[in-house]
Amino acid sequence: MAYWLLKSEAETWSWDQQVARGRKGEPWSGVRNHTAKLNLMKMKKGDRGFFYHSGNERRIVGVIEVIREAYPDPTAGEGEPWVAVDVMALGPMQEPVTLAAVKADPSLKDIALVKFSRLSVQPVTPAEWKRIANLGGVTL
Repeated sequence: MAYWLLKSEAETWSWDQQVARGRKGEPWSGVRNHTAKLNLMKMKKGDRGFFYHSGNERRIVGVIEVIREAYPDPTAGEGEPWVAVDVMALGPMQEPVTLAAVKADPSLKDIALVKFSRLSVQPVTPAEWKRIANLGGVTL
């Protein structure tokens, strides 16, 4: 299993909206960055991800699971190379993990969230996953 972090502005697509989709999940679409696209293409069914509210919140608020692997993004124009995956909410962070908390933790100094702050779909190492899950009070 691989781990990821997916960013969304709460005003565009929020954790509450993701939760409301239930087991059906929701396409993670609209990604228009080639590195992020490559990360979407690496995702496998069953992979886990952190749901991150970017913008003013800047915090990890929940855990999602990939339920459908990469397919052509339905929001892309004809012939455009973009992809989407479907994800469903597994559960909230018991305590949201802020970007400030991530930056303050020496064990997370190399996480993509800090090093590549504008990347909307990022890999998370198993050690980073475990540490953030611990900070957020989740065992998913």
